Amino acid sequence: MPSSSEVSDWKIPKRTTGMVLFACWLAILAEGYDVGVLGAVLPALAEYKEWSLSPLELGGLGAYALVGMLFGALFIGTLSDIIGRKRMLLLSMVVFTITQAGAALAPTPEIFGLFRLIGGLGMGGIIPVAAALTIEYSPPKKRSLNYGIMYSGYSLGIVAAALVAMTLLPILGWRWVIAVGVLPVVLLPLVAWILPESLEYLVAKGKISEAKALAARLNVADYRPVAPPVLAGKIPWREVMGSMFSGKYLRSTIFFWISLFCGMVLVYGLNTWLPQIMRSAGYDLGSSLTFLLVFSLASAAGGLALGYLADRFGQKPVLVIFFLLGAGGILLLMFPNTMFVNLCFVAFAGIGSISTSLVLTGYIADYYPAAQRGTATGWALSFARVGAISGPIIGGWIAATGISFEFNFVFFAIIGAIAAIAVALIPPRIKEDPSPQPVIERELAAD
Repeated sequence: MPSSSEVSDWKIPKRTTGMVLFACWLAILAEGYDVGVLGAVLPALAEYKEWSLSPLELGGLGAYALVGMLFGALFIGTLSDIIGRKRMLLLSMVVFTITQAGAALAPTPEIFGLFRLIGGLGMGGIIPVAAALTIEYSPPKKRSLNYGIMYSGYSLGIVAAALVAMTLLPILGWRWVIAVGVLPVVLLPLVAWILPESLEYLVAKGKISEAKALAARLNVADYRPVAPPVLAGKIPWREVMGSMFSGKYLRSTIFFWISLFCGMVLVYGLNTWLPQIMRSAGYDLGSSLTFLLVFSLASAAGGLALGYLADRFGQKPVLVIFFLLGAGGILLLMFPNTMFVNLCFVAFAGIGSISTSLVLTGYIADYYPAAQRGTATGWALSFARVGAISGPIIGGWIAATGISFEFNFVFFAIIGAIAAIAVALIPPRIKEDPSPQPVIERELAAD
């Protein structure tokens, strides 16, 4: 990929970029529904007498999918750099959509959790692969914006979960709300048709003829990607991993992981427990789901705005400011306010958690060299999944101990502040020493 200073060399047509964004957006939309659906049905599960779940058990149910996502991000992100990004994205979609049928039909909470765990393997693989593809096919000056556009599907998927729950819960119950998550499987042929394979991946694996043929089909035959002196495909994956923890990238890796960890605590803790917390604050079920709806809609719009601002002013200052604003919005929810004011604070919470986390993930994918994008993003997300798992469990623990619901807001606000500090400590992006010769031409010459 060209560096930011080589924007004039950008040759990929807008139509190709648009196709990649749309395909990845559809995949992220489907994942967003499956992630958001548990928070949407959690109040109904809490009252489901056949299972009689305690608050801590409810938090555990929220963690099953996140455990799967931990391993999914870990291995699928790495596998995408080995066997292809398009193939892994399609496989991930198959896994997490089909397993929703099993969760909807589960006779016991244990089987429900098992299907959520398996589905999480696929959900964890979507984000690092979609991130790598979006960054690769986006112009350098629009990477954060395009990433925000693509990732808006995640928030809109949560919105869809809230809307479906508001419609179906009173009539058909929580099982049908979860079953709707199977429907995106019909999108697989469309995604497979419009999504191209990664040119970076093909070149890195030495498949130069395939890369040239794909570039010609996409009308980017004159595209000149700049590669590092040694091709990624010729570097063992262990060395790619090792470079992330070398002196060159160690500090960056540590603070990226800490900040994304905190971001995931916010995203999944609030997404899972926000409706139930607001019910504890005295709101009815419909109003509680409205908070989840606003939380998600604000994060979708905020992702676009933050992506634009990050491209213009840089990812770091934008992330620091909005993590802090999100923490403030979360903290202010603990005070008695009107419904409108609380919805405004919830909107800030959505922007300061989901929107900031999506820009942060794009920052990671853009920060490391092309050869490490899938691996670096996948491993960062895998570590962050520990935070994602912790969020629902901590929310359940707070509810089980009987501590005042206000403590939820204090806890999550502190996590937001820590995320802001960690981002502020990330070093400036390291400039690679690119070879002046286009990689496709150099490889052909070598052959």
